[in-house]
Amino acid sequence: MSRFKQIAVFILLVVSAGALAACSRSGGSSKDTAVAATVNGREIYLREVDSILNQQAKGQGTDITQMSPLELSAGRLQVLDGLIKQEILFQRAEKENLLPKDEEVTQKIEEMKQQSGMTAEQYQNRLRETGQTEQELRDTIRKQLAVNNLNDRVSSKIGTPSEKEVADFYNSNHDYYVSGRGVGLAAIIVDPADNGVPNDVKGDAEAKNKIDIIYQRLKSGADFATVAREQSEDPQSAQSGGDIGFASEDDLKKNGFPPDLIAKFFGPMQTGDITPPFKDSKGRWDIFKLTNKHLQTENLTLDNPEVRKDITERINNQRKQLMEAALVEVAMNEAKIENKLAQDMMNNPDTLRSSRPAGAPTATPAASPNASPSASPATNASPAATTKPTPKAASSPVAKPTATPAAKPPTLGNSNK
Repeated sequence: MSRFKQIAVFILLVVSAGALAACSRSGGSSKDTAVAATVNGREIYLREVDSILNQQAKGQGTDITQMSPLELSAGRLQVLDGLIKQEILFQRAEKENLLPKDEEVTQKIEEMKQQSGMTAEQYQNRLRETGQTEQELRDTIRKQLAVNNLNDRVSSKIGTPSEKEVADFYNSNHDYYVSGRGVGLAAIIVDPADNGVPNDVKGDAEAKNKIDIIYQRLKSGADFATVAREQSEDPQSAQSGGDIGFASEDDLKKNGFPPDLIAKFFGPMQTGDITPPFKDSKGRWDIFKLTNKHLQTENLTLDNPEVRKDITERINNQRKQLMEAALVEVAMNEAKIENKLAQDMMNNPDTLRSSRPAGAPTATPAASPNASPSASPATNASPAATTKPTPKAASSPVAKPTATPAAKPPTLGNSNK
């Protein structure tokens, strides 16, 4: 089975900013001012929920107005759940004095402008496309940075796994630590398609310009993982710093890699080398980094520092996820939440048959089953690879690998699994 992660279109930060900014605007119809929920008295508006939901729909090639009342209702509940949790964490960050300084927000915006490869005019046009101002974007970024600071403080309490935990994990996943003949790869993907997101490149000219800027940054010494997280238009590889896993020659062939590129991976390219930008069979611009290369099968033991590093990262990643999940639960228990959207559905079941987007001729809460519970839209994955199988659970509960493990040395695993 192939172990690559599927490559899809990455949704950039500004998408949620356009939606979240809606709650600060005044005027409009009663539907524009409808409150979907309150968190400790702070309001989350229905138009904010619908704006995010509409971005998700556009990312999938459709529109919120094309959703059925049931889809609209389901999607609204999922998006609202994410917004409630975000607001709760933001308020907790406020309470713990973890709000970013103005200069940090400014720095983040400047990084976004630089990394997007857009001109100042293009940047302003994208802001107008989402109906937001620079100040509204600043408010959104301030909120996201605050939540990041809060999560970082919680994660800092995680200790180092003990020798027993590491050994238990290894013994429960011994077969996983076998490296077959193959290569480890990381990728940065730029898609010229119009995906309905404000900071997404549109057209081959913009895509080529963006990938060339990325390539020059990498050639100048920029960290590949950092650039991938910032710029790759693929949610899974971006989240993992570009890592798409370990693959055999057959894996690469099945996933449509050109024969000459495969030959370079297994031939002259050395670990750490990157490819020049090239256009793949789907019309996207790609840059690959060779993260590891094994020309023969090898059994990996705990004496291998890469194995210990991988196990430590997996255990710590799960601990971090559990701590962040616990933080959300504790914060929710302490907050006063009123989900008016859900209450309205319970009190008026007929809305499930007649819901319309906020501002449409008929309105009442509703949504889409494909909507993501987070504030950032999700898109359909496009084929390129499948993930490496997750190791079986270790004997120690803490050492169990998560469904989305931390970035790992892609050499760790049998490509024949």
